[in-house]
This record gives sequence, structure tokens and C-alpha cells, in this order.
Amino acid sequence: MPLANKPALTLALFCRVVDNYGDIGICWRLARQLRREHGIAVTLWVDDLQSFQRICPEIDPAAALQRVGGVEVRHWADQDGAFTLGDIADIVIEFFACDIPPGYITAMAQCEPRPVWFNLEGLTAEEWVEGCHTLPSSHPRLPLTKHFFFPGFTAKTGGLMREATLDDERRQFQEDPATMAEFLANLGVTEQEMASTKISLFCYPHAPVAQLFAAWQGGSHAITCLVPDGVARDAVESFLQAPADPGASRTCGALTVRVLPFVAQPDYDRLLWACDLNFVRGEDSFVRAQWAGRPFVWHIYPQDENLHHKKLRAFLGRYASGLDSLSALSLCWNGAIPDAPDPAPLWPAFCTALPELHAHADEWRRQMLANGDLTSNLLNFASSLRSSRPG
Repeated sequence: MPLANKPALTLALFCRVVDNYGDIGICWRLARQLRREHGIAVTLWVDDLQSFQRICPEIDPAAALQRVGGVEVRHWADQDGAFTLGDIADIVIEFFACDIPPGYITAMAQCEPRPVWFNLEGLTAEEWVEGCHTLPSSHPRLPLTKHFFFPGFTAKTGGLMREATLDDERRQFQEDPATMAEFLANLGVTEQEMASTKISLFCYPHAPVAQLFAAWQGGSHAITCLVPDGVARDAVESFLQAPADPGASRTCGALTVRVLPFVAQPDYDRLLWACDLNFVRGEDSFVRAQWAGRPFVWHIYPQDENLHHKKLRAFLGRYASGLDSLSALSLCWNGAIPDAPDPAPLWPAFCTALPELHAHADEWRRQMLANGDLTSNLLNFASSLRSSRPG
């Protein structure tokens, strides 16, 4: 049969929004890449369309069904409902162990051949991931097998999510000062602010932002901190002495804080590319900061019993070996050093190390490129599973 007449592979991606923008951010990037680069017919099931709209303004939060960017988006309202065989995709992905509707699973078991079923796990640098990547798990009652697929930082994992053109787009942007200046100007950044050290700030509310602001304010060189709308609101409003609305700014001492509108994903990538240092959080912005080739500090999503500190230390063990100033500031920023909660004393050493951290970030980006991209790696594994199944 000619390729042009071959029906498109179908894929269903289920996303429950736990971290406001990280979960849907990852799933939306994955859905777009599957559609644009691989021609797959994607249905994205999302339980929180309000958060989705913040990173994709085209989303209608009131629509049960809509098509955006070639992707079918369905509001995942509940676990009820019956599904027919025609509803079931060739590949089914549940993100981060979310429980997909029981009726969907029952219909999956009736398909022949049965779909390839993945649990796309969260990103971690812990060593055990390499042994669990692609492991199968049989359903306790139905003739179905689910495989675990782990993103990661080595060739023995699924790698990191990255669009095919991303690195070329980043390089062209960073090598074109006029384009970068135009982008920042459109966000309200002044020429004087562009000439300063530019830092983007995206963190959870419990980060010690006020203490870091104090260190920057009393420093010897100008810093402009660019904060998306709604981030670190208490600390930002305290510094601004005014509501933290988009466009608000204030300079005090060496520090200027400017509140940016919450931008769509492609513009957030450009913001990371344009800054000299990026504070990021969760998983999505954490990965995008690595592709930016710029120094970054990660605010990891908090977990019970401080399990996130173990994950943070595992990543720093891979990424920041020998970079003591980065490790110290990162641990402090995440509350992993109880007797040293204030990042201000650590800032001078970190600032001095920025040129070294910049070179390291770029080298790390090149190392991650060698692992391929998560989406292609996942599809290659799915293809191997499909080809080995009867029917």
C-alpha cells in the first residue's frame, strides 16, 4: 500500500495537572511534537484546561472537545463513561502514573492487536532508573501489558524531550543580538535593563526569594530579575511596594524587578535563551533550561518526607560535580540545608563562578544531545513492541 494511503498512527495521552504548569507543559510539548514531526494523530486528555490555557492561549477552558495545533484536546472530566474499540488509540500514554478511565482500559483489552501502553514517568537522575526503564508490568486481570518509560540523562534512559529544530532555533536566536533585543523589548524590558545581568525567576511560593532579592539589591553590579505573572507574588509585591501586575517594575539599589506577562511556551524558551541565569522549577522549565545552554538553579517539586531532596542531590551529583557554588546555592534554595536557609551569603561565590557555569551549561547541553530526544526514543521502542505482537 502506498505510504500516502496508510492511516495515521493514533495516540492517546492522558494528563492530570498536579504541578500547575509542569505536567501539562510536558504533555503539550509531547503532543505537538508527535503531531508535527511524526504525523501521529494525537488525542490529549486533560483534567485542568484553565492551567492549560495559561501556556497555550488558544485553549478554550469551557470546551469539552477542541482541536489546537492539529491536536485533539479533550476535557478529562471524570473516570466514568464507556468506550468502544473505535475510541482506542494505537499507543496509549498515561503521564506520571495517572489512572486512566477504567472503561478505556477495558476497551483496550478487547482490541486486536492490543495497543502499546506506556506509563511515562517523571524525570529523575537517580541510578535505579536505568534498571527500570522499559520494564513491563502485566495488568492483574486483563490481557494487557504496560511498559514504564523514563526520561533521563544517560543513554540507558529515554533522554530528554527536544524538538528537532530546537537547538538550531536557540543558536540563531542567541547569535542575533537584534532579535534578542526586540524580543525583550516586546516584554517591556528597557535598554538599560538589557545591559544588566538578566535573571529569569520561576519558582514555587516557598522559595527564599526575599533573601535573594536583598543580596542582589545590595550587590555591586546591576541585575534585572524577570518574573512571570503570579510567581513569588508575596516577595515580588514586597519589593515593588505595589501589586505584581504584568508590566510593574521597580529599581532599588542594584536590583530591578520586572513582572512579565505569562507567555506561551515558545516565548518562554526565548526568555530562557535571552537571560544570563535562569531559576526554574518542576520538570518542564527544568528541561528547557538545560537546552538553553545557560546557567540555571532548579527548584524541585516538593514531596513528602523530603524525598525531593534525594532527587535533587542525585541530579547535582551528575550535573554539578566540582561546581561547589552551584551545589551550595541549589541545596539552600530548596531548603535542603536546614541550618543555612538564607541564600544571600552564597550569592557572591556563585556570581563569581558564572562564567564557568556558563561554559559548563553549554557542554552539558551537547552531552544531552547525544542521547537523542525522548519522543523519538519512545516511538522507536513502541515500534519494536508493535512489530513483535501478533495481528
